[in-house]
Amino acid sequence: MDFRAYQKELSKELDQFTKLLNEALPRYTDLVRKINISDSELVELGELEYFLIEVNGKIAELKKQLEHDLFGLSLDLYYKLKQRASQGDLKAARKIVTMRAAFNKSLRGNNLINWN
Repeated sequence: MDFRAYQKELSKELDQFTKLLNEALPRYTDLVRKINISDSELVELGELEYFLIEVNGKIAELKKQLEHDLFGLSLDLYYKLKQRASQGDLKAARKIVTMRAAFNKSLRGNNLINWN
């Protein structure tokens, strides 16, 4: 699968995920706020809460993995290019300049990883 097709499929899946989550959250909110809740609604609330906690954990893990992989792979590439540039590879030196500019832009825009 080429990148564009992969990107389109991933966007489609994320949109579907968001749609489903947006359907579940209002029901959860309604059940939490309900004063006189029936037994079946209480069971539904428990199942929804468990599901949302599980989803939240998975999202956090995916976010952590994505940040780690993006940052780690970028640094790995940067230092390999730096080594090649120090040996006189002009193509690697130009790529380092481009990467530095991107890193600086990310830092100024506060788009890089938040370590807190």
